[in-house]
Amino acid sequence: MTGTPAEAEILDGLPLPALIVDAEQRIALANRAALALIGEAALGRRLALALRAPDLLAAVDEVLQQGRGPAREVPLRLNDESRFQAFVSALTEDGARRALCVLRDVTAEMQGEAIRRDFVANVSHELRTPLTAMMGFIETLQGPAKDDAAARTRFLDIMAREAGRMNRLVRDLLQLSRVEAGERMRPRDPVDLAGVLRRAAATVQPAAAGRDCAILLSGADTPVRVPGDADQLLQVFLNLFENAVKYGAPGQEIRVDLRREDGARGPMMRVDVTDRGEGIDALHLPRLTERFYRIDTHRSRAEGGTGLGLAIVKHIVNRHRGLLRIDSRKGEGSTFSVLLPPA
Repeated sequence: MTGTPAEAEILDGLPLPALIVDAEQRIALANRAALALIGEAALGRRLALALRAPDLLAAVDEVLQQGRGPAREVPLRLNDESRFQAFVSALTEDGARRALCVLRDVTAEMQGEAIRRDFVANVSHELRTPLTAMMGFIETLQGPAKDDAAARTRFLDIMAREAGRMNRLVRDLLQLSRVEAGERMRPRDPVDLAGVLRRAAATVQPAAAGRDCAILLSGADTPVRVPGDADQLLQVFLNLFENAVKYGAPGQEIRVDLRREDGARGPMMRVDVTDRGEGIDALHLPRLTERFYRIDTHRSRAEGGTGLGLAIVKHIVNRHRGLLRIDSRKGEGSTFSVLLPPA
């Protein structure tokens, strides 16, 4: 049995993939969105051959048997990445029983939920670790070490470091939240990118000197205008310069090159921040801008990192309609490139 012209028109008007299955569980009719998923050749074939989904087949069979009742809702997985919710309801006309299947893509919702769960778990872990340490030291100071001046001084120093770590984490979380909230609003105020780089370099210079490093600026002698948010761009390059100092090799130069580049997206102002550190294995590069992703968790925490710096950088660059590129080879150092459209 095939669908009527009216049914075909109705199905094609639906924004979701939809198909009609006849009493023999053959696909009698499908709209364009459904055919894009299951293929043109699926028309007229049994549903089981087009979609290997036991839960959906069972729901269709139940609807065809009963011919009435509320719509059945079942999860549907088409491949390793796509997730759908299928709604199966009965169609009865002239005694012929058929089933209407409407598919709703919930992939993005499920990915968003997974990200939220991971985020909450990561934040809980990052806060729990210093809190547990501080509670242990407090109990010790209230008990066995109550009159031990040396232990009190040592423990208070550790507690101050842990409190500072939590404070940095909360600060970065709030900043990330603000950046994400305003990511769709492109900043348009003229900003001197060269001046931003000079300010960032001056701020990080004491930390660089402590590791016997020099930050060498190239191309930042004259003003270079870009539309942007000066404070956010300063945060981008503070993060990149601080990372170069932390993870670059002691005694090595950190090069910062500002230049104009013409590419597929038109003219861009490009800033390369290059260190001569250990470099990063290629398998880590795609995940570096994920929240809380760390290559070396112990070292990152020891250096005072929160695991949010590059996530903040990515979202700020996105807000400025720019690009962030990372090039690194193990043993050869790393280059973090920010490309921004000129004013």
